[in-house]
Amino acid sequence: MSVVWVDASSGASGDMLLGALVDAGVPLSAIASAVDAVAPEPVDLAASPVTRGALAATRCHVSIADSVHHRTWTDVRALLTGAALDDAVRDLALRVFERLAEAEGAVHGISPESVHFHEVGALDAIADVVGVCAGFVHLRPDEVVVSPVAVGSGSVRAAHGTLPVPPPAVARLLTGVPSYAGSPGHPAMEMCTPTGAALLTTLATKWGAQPPMTTTAIGVGAGGRDPEGWSNTLRILVGEVVGAGAESRHGGEVRADPAAEAGISPPRRENAPAPETELVIEANIDDLEPRLIPGALDALLAAGAQDAWVTPILMKKGRPAYTLHALTRPDAAEAVRRAFFRETSTIGVREHEVAKHALPREMLTVSVDGHPIAVKAARLDDEVVNLQPEWDDVARVAAALDRPAIEVLAEAKAAALARPLVEPGCDDEGRT
Repeated sequence: MSVVWVDASSGASGDMLLGALVDAGVPLSAIASAVDAVAPEPVDLAASPVTRGALAATRCHVSIADSVHHRTWTDVRALLTGAALDDAVRDLALRVFERLAEAEGAVHGISPESVHFHEVGALDAIADVVGVCAGFVHLRPDEVVVSPVAVGSGSVRAAHGTLPVPPPAVARLLTGVPSYAGSPGHPAMEMCTPTGAALLTTLATKWGAQPPMTTTAIGVGAGGRDPEGWSNTLRILVGEVVGAGAESRHGGEVRADPAAEAGISPPRRENAPAPETELVIEANIDDLEPRLIPGALDALLAAGAQDAWVTPILMKKGRPAYTLHALTRPDAAEAVRRAFFRETSTIGVREHEVAKHALPREMLTVSVDGHPIAVKAARLDDEVVNLQPEWDDVARVAAALDRPAIEVLAEAKAAALARPLVEPGCDDEGRT
């Protein structure tokens, strides 16, 4: 059984992962061709040997022309779904960017669809994400084990000003997985970027120390900085699991998990939906012009609500009215309350906690008459129980083909049902 162990004890970023993959033997051409298929503007990739501290490493340089575009998650998804990419690379990159959008949206109190990625939406980060996904698909490991992630300390300058380290998006992305500030001697600086955190948490099938393995290749990727007395590098070890549990996925006796034998904690299972505590904020309104209600719902979603809806009601004295509801994470509640007061006529809201159970989701891409459509798949106990094509994609393809949207929707769903969602070299959630 093949395995990649990622040593993130000195942090992680997209370019560090790219350098490690090339250093481990992944052809730069395989990475560059995937990036070229997605990037809307020229991107040049080059790898060169460097040293960081006392270690030799490979630095992967991403060179782009000046660009003023700040792309939203919707924009990036359109680039990925429309690109001539290997489906496994596309699906993996879609999951990485979706994870980034959800984290950035929660941090800034807006919906994921409205997130302007700034740094992570720039061409170099699109190159990092797509390139790393292409590199791991090239390796096709059965398992990806990631060490606890060093995040650093101090503060960092970002598009939104000075932020503490770990930056809020990194802290949210690494929630539920092992991370730490860094070992004694590590400089006070950002060591894990949002792109690096999103890639690791999407790729990882397990977290912990190096498993029992026969190493066949080692890759050391360099970060851009070279601080004195510290090696700013990320390592990957590629090889085969040894000992009990080393049977091939193609057959053989089922044995114990080697990581468990080595004292490594098993990964969190995400098949069963774990409850999340969220808030429902609502207000009864009888004096708002009805034509303003759709805009109010949009404003609630833009403020960070996970969902927003309207219920018709009958108030005292027989007055017809509406209840506006918003489902939101606690950290976005204040922004959602402000949207209620700014966009509606209410002068008070009420709220209560609810337990939300959300199924694990993954994105895949199907084709209808040569046009790509993203499809969201939801699993329950390893079984796909829901497949929903993205409506914006369906509407776009229906208009392009001059066909009824209902036909395009049905064809996209049928194509998704016919496609295997777990491919060789993936775990039970489709990760490669």
